[in-house]
Amino acid sequence: MRIFPNLEKCYGEEQLSAGAAQRLAQEIAFGPVVFQVSRLMVKLGILDLLNSRSDGLTLDETAEKAGISRYAAQVLLEASLSIGTVLLRDERYFISKAGWFLLKDKMARVNMDFVQDVCYQGMFDLEATLQTGKPEGLKVFGEWPTVYEGLSQLPENVRQSWLAFDHHYSDSSFPEALQTVFARPVKKLLDVGGNTGRWAQQCVAFNPEVEVTVMDLPQQIGLMREAVKGKTGEERIHGHPADLLDNSVPFPGGFDAVWMSQFLDCFSEEEVTAILTRAARSMSADTVLYIMEPFWDRQRYETAAYCLTQTSLYFTAVANGNSKIYRAEDMVRCVETAGLKVEKISDGLGLGHSILHCRLA
Repeated sequence: MRIFPNLEKCYGEEQLSAGAAQRLAQEIAFGPVVFQVSRLMVKLGILDLLNSRSDGLTLDETAEKAGISRYAAQVLLEASLSIGTVLLRDERYFISKAGWFLLKDKMARVNMDFVQDVCYQGMFDLEATLQTGKPEGLKVFGEWPTVYEGLSQLPENVRQSWLAFDHHYSDSSFPEALQTVFARPVKKLLDVGGNTGRWAQQCVAFNPEVEVTVMDLPQQIGLMREAVKGKTGEERIHGHPADLLDNSVPFPGGFDAVWMSQFLDCFSEEEVTAILTRAARSMSADTVLYIMEPFWDRQRYETAAYCLTQTSLYFTAVANGNSKIYRAEDMVRCVETAGLKVEKISDGLGLGHSILHCRLA
């Protein structure tokens, strides 16, 4: 299994001139500065001001309308000019195409909030994490072995950015995923790593007969019960608290479908294989296991692959120290080692998810 052809060409051949490569090297060197300047251009409303004025704004007008000092406006605008998010003509500043995307593209905004609130400080300890295999950056928030044990205790802004990031990528794929899963009769579905029950709610709303059991950490089951309280179909959503890394804990059986969405990227390959092995033991010949992940090598657009490979480092430094956004062939290998086989791969769901359709080998 090879990466998609559009990515193979992009990543296999030099794309930049010498000048552009030199520029990229400096962008990398100043990356943290570029990020914070650009974040403030959004937060302080400067990009929004420029976007609303087709005739642009002078330095003094920008400072006045943004409610900041002339000095603050000057350093931000001049940095943004060289970053490429604003343009300067006749001493008036205008928003550029890149600035517009930073302001209006929901993915860019979600990613920026996630990096600022969840990842930024923890990334300082990426080197230590790579040496120890533990999420050394997580100590910024608390002393948990992984972020998942502490999710309910994270500062509210951090938890909201975490959830917004998670939901932005999964929600876009749910309509097509529902059509995929319920193309065959499913009366009982096991949602492994169901988090706040977002997928479970989609299922009971889509299918008036299905019973969904969410299997996750006890803390997450508590969050799930709060999230589904009072919602339509709540009585058909059940909880099954379990430590999914405890190999002595069996998976419950008797399900027509087992669902794992943006879940296995939370674990190392060895852990993924162990989880899938236990899932396989609970399955019958008629059970289908669906694995939905945003595999970076099966993206139509290189920008998506870029976002996903960078997201891997969140898993490294903050989440758990040993997982990542996977290549499809790595996941398929884990599936096969666990005694399962991939019957089909559905690509292009939502913003770039794929679903592996798996059965007992």
